[in-house]
Formats: sequence, structure tokens, C-alpha cells
Amino acid sequence: MFNQLGVIGCGLMGGSFALALKRAGLVKRVIGYSKSPSTTDKAKKLGVIDTAAESALLAVSGSDIVLIAVPVAATEATFKAIRHLIEPGVLVMDVGSTKRDVVDAARRVLKERIESFVPAHPIAGKEVAGIDHADATLFHGRQVILTPLPQTSAAMLQKATDVWAAIGAQVLRMTAENHDAAFAAVSHLPHMLAFAYFNSVAGQPAGRDFLSLAGPGFRDFTRIAASDPVVWRDILMSNREEVLKQSQRLRHALDAMDHAMKSGNVEALEGMIRSASEARAAWQMNAGKPTPAR
Repeated sequence: MFNQLGVIGCGLMGGSFALALKRAGLVKRVIGYSKSPSTTDKAKKLGVIDTAAESALLAVSGSDIVLIAVPVAATEATFKAIRHLIEPGVLVMDVGSTKRDVVDAARRVLKERIESFVPAHPIAGKEVAGIDHADATLFHGRQVILTPLPQTSAAMLQKATDVWAAIGAQVLRMTAENHDAAFAAVSHLPHMLAFAYFNSVAGQPAGRDFLSLAGPGFRDFTRIAASDPVVWRDILMSNREEVLKQSQRLRHALDAMDHAMKSGNVEALEGMIRSASEARAAWQMNAGKPTPAR
């Protein structure tokens, strides 16, 4: 049981975490801060937070657990704003979709307080953002990746593991480097492709007519193109080195299929399609995943 949760960023992720802890009986009080007072007002009316803080620093004051749920580009500034009130024993986590930039910012800013910080990435979300969509069950049955630093306190790491597990998440651990490489391949590049592909169709002279004929396959393929533009701008830029590596791999695969079609090599084209079809049919989400944290 925590006495007080301080949430910095009362949006979908921060709000859902607060509701999840409340529902599980893990926290007595929640104080929240967002740049927009209207957001914290709404969070209070919805019962997500109990008190609105006037600053990020005041959200940390008196809290024994802190969740930073701001865009990844704002993480370092948030660290600077709160570091003076991160006392020993206070668990601090983020929910950023990239981790190397967050870890680097923590090293630069938190100094000796870095032992309290446990970087986290919940593999959960919605295409819609904002406190209106906060959901106490958002993390239930979903993976949460922790990427602790060498300086992270073992006690804080265990506390982070326990709190995520208590709200129904499956907790895994890996390095920040491995995290960013993996999610560039399975999350960040797919989002970039969805954005680019939808733009390529909609931007054609007959794009509106084409879209009127689109069916479930197009809907499913482009679903993530409706994701938050600011959030995904920051994610793609912060992990651009790994995303560009994956983009190059994709270009090679597309080039191979282009070449097969241009040269009329039906056997090669069928072989590439068959390889993908069989591998996708055999794949199960979360198969071969890392060992859960204990």
C-alpha cells in the first residue's frame, strides 16, 4: 500500500495507472499534475485523482510513488523539475515507449537520486488519447518492460515489479538498448508504415474514391495510423537510429518483391509470400518472450 501516488501527466496512461492502483487498493491518495488545468479538473471530476497539483514538483511532494506520463521529449525537463523532492525510498517510474533517451536523461539529471528511478514501458494503449479514456483495466494481461540502470536500487526494482504485477501486468526486464531495438522492429516501424501508407493512398488524386472502396483488411492494416501525432513524432525521433535500421531492412524486402514482379519471376514472388504466410500462421503473440521478472 502506498500513501500517495503523484502522477505527472494526467492522460490515458497516467490516468489509467491511477485508476488501476485505486481499484486494486494499492494507494490511499492520488495527486496529479498536467500543463493544462482543465485536464486536472476533469481528472478530479472523473475520480482519477483526488487533488490537483500546481506543478510537477508539488505532485512529487509527499508522494511515495511517482509516475511520469509525459511525452518522451519532455522527460528530461520533468526530471529537472522534480529531482529536488525525490527522497530515498520514493519509487519513480516513467511510461515512455523509448528507453535509451530516457535512461540518458536520468543519468544527466537525477545524479545520486537515480537509484529511485525504474524506467518502464507498458505495452498497452489505445488509438484515442486523453483522460476521458483512462481505464483501470488498461494494463491487465499486458506486458510491462522494465529497463533498470546499473544504479537502480534492487529494492526499487522489486517494488516496481510488484506494483505492476499487482494491477495484472506481466513484468519483463531487459536492457534499454535491447528494448529500443526490439520495439523499433515490432512497434515503431509499423506505425511509421501506417502513417506513410495512409498518406500515400489518401494523397492520390483518386484517393477519396479509393478509400470509399476499402474493406476490413485496409481498416485493420491502417488502424494505428489514427494514433496521436505528437506522441508518435517524439517516439520516432527519439528512436530514429533503430527505426531507420529497420526501415532499411524493409526496403530490401520490398526491393526483392519489386524485382520478382518486374522480372516476371512468379516462383520467387510466391516463395516470398509463402515464407511470410507460413511464418505468420505459426506466430503467436508473445511467443518466445523473455522470462518474466520475479
